[in-house]
Amino acid sequence: MASALSPARVHKPKCALPSHYYESFLEKKGPCDRDYKKFWAGLQGLTLYFYNSNRDFQHMEKLDLGTFVKLTDEAPRGTSHDAGTHFNLVLRNQEIKFKVESLESREMWKGFILMVVELRVPSNLTLLPGHLYMMAEALAKEEVRRSLEIPSCFLKVSRLEAQLLLERYPECGNLLLRPSGDGTGAVSVTTRQTLNGAPVVRHYKVKREGTKYVIDVEEPVSCASLDAVVNYFVLHTKKALAPFLLDEDYEKVLVLSAARLVVLKPMKCPPAPKVQAKPPKLPTASKPEPKGLPGCLARKLAVSSAQAFFPTTGLANVTAELEEKLQRRRALEHTAGLAGDQRANLRAWHISQANPSSQN
Repeated sequence: MASALSPARVHKPKCALPSHYYESFLEKKGPCDRDYKKFWAGLQGLTLYFYNSNRDFQHMEKLDLGTFVKLTDEAPRGTSHDAGTHFNLVLRNQEIKFKVESLESREMWKGFILMVVELRVPSNLTLLPGHLYMMAEALAKEEVRRSLEIPSCFLKVSRLEAQLLLERYPECGNLLLRPSGDGTGAVSVTTRQTLNGAPVVRHYKVKREGTKYVIDVEEPVSCASLDAVVNYFVLHTKKALAPFLLDEDYEKVLVLSAARLVVLKPMKCPPAPKVQAKPPKLPTASKPEPKGLPGCLARKLAVSSAQAFFPTTGLANVTAELEEKLQRRRALEHTAGLAGDQRANLRAWHISQANPSSQN
């Protein structure tokens, strides 16, 4: 009697390991760490991912290079370790120390980090032709990725709102992308710098011509993507300009409405009472959606949507800076208009006095 055929064994598909521009073992020491911790690290885009081992596909930590400042080569103070196996990554809000296995590994990590930050293959490092070729291939992939991505410093705010954000939070950056106010779908760049002790705000228009973005300056500059536009301003000011990014740990809520933009610090909630009052009725006006906002702002809006559109005691005590500026400007325009009317009436009276026959 023939035995029944057993069904073929079906192998479960393995989870694909993430694709990185460069990866290797890396020892990391953050500002709050007492000692170095060894990870398998990989660089993809502007993010460094850290894994427990090279078999893992889920990262344990990650590091955003969007606030990059510089790289330095320094061995820890008071140690006899070779400085060639250490380097420091300085970001806008922290400094991270790294330790690698060799000088070649250090130069590779520095080269790939600089490549994704500056969008060019660095020429001042100790690298072999094969290493440079690897970086050139990764650079081409990164340029394609950036061309399809909206920069994190792009915010759907008006010209005046952009100026207010840069004025109130200079520690978050001084360069911001926003929609142009002419209704053509173009993009504008707003910057704020302190020159000779005085703040200087500038606005630049960026026009779309086919697949290119053209910066409207004295000699127009063509860029392949909006990210390349940001990179142009950062590099050509020797990093005096930095993209505006609200940090995750900032206790801020961004409230958007049709007439104003106010940045608030959330109030501390009192203990919940035993008997809670009925919730307020929903407003009749439709709630604006946070579509198009960058990561951290969209998350903050999603969490605080109820606070943003329901009346609270905290909102009554907040100074609406934009409304004050608009009121002052309207008052000045009104005063100027009254003065103009008075001058016109006075001029007509002088003419009538000089020519009495005209009164008959």
